[in-house]
Amino acid sequence: MEILGIDIGGSGIKGAPVDVTQGELSEARFRIDTPQPATPEAVSDTVAKIVQHFEWGGLIGCTFPAIIKHGRTLSAANVDDGWIGLEAEKLLRQKTGCSLLLLNDADAAGIAEMEFGAGRGRDGIVMVLTFGTGIGSALFLNGELVPNTELGHVFLGSREAEQWTSDRARKEKGLKWKQWGERVNAYLQHLEFLFSPDLFIIGGGASKKFDKFARSININADIQPAQLLNDAGIVGAAMAARRLAN
Repeated sequence: MEILGIDIGGSGIKGAPVDVTQGELSEARFRIDTPQPATPEAVSDTVAKIVQHFEWGGLIGCTFPAIIKHGRTLSAANVDDGWIGLEAEKLLRQKTGCSLLLLNDADAAGIAEMEFGAGRGRDGIVMVLTFGTGIGSALFLNGELVPNTELGHVFLGSREAEQWTSDRARKEKGLKWKQWGERVNAYLQHLEFLFSPDLFIIGGGASKKFDKFARSININADIQPAQLLNDAGIVGAAMAARRLAN
């Protein structure tokens, strides 16, 4: 079964048909820069262009960097504030002419990792963290998603975690991998105290360099780099949209 997965980010919007039984892209990804400003009208028009590129008329799963409840976007990370409170799923369905499911971007990446990546076959509490422009999170209990956790916004003392520990913070401060790893370690220790997870899965752009900061991590939980990398959001979005077929 193929479903089109689309991943909306602050810098790019990308998509591809996904074989949801294998967790693999059926065609090469197609990417368009996220319009600036990233208003609902401009972004939804861009999503429609991706749908047109694949000449798609079937089911679509689509991610968005926000809290998503009942098809509404309740926050806006690195996109226009016009998304806050918007019936975004309805808008995207109208623009694409397709049956579409909208979900949080980190939740989508987590779904993919739990099914086909580092979390495959793992029970207990699994926490997926994506380190990029911000920090996205997906929390699973015995394989079931607890949506919209937004754990990048917890505080470490007086500092919001993603302002201090994101991959963007590493780049902006010119931190070496060991220095940044020590920040990540402090963050993970705090989350471990709060949630007692069995496994952390580290995703986002920084996951490609996991070996460069892994030695700085000192926690009790198992920790693994994500396996699906840049495809995780697309694959997870498509997998989540399977429910629309029922």
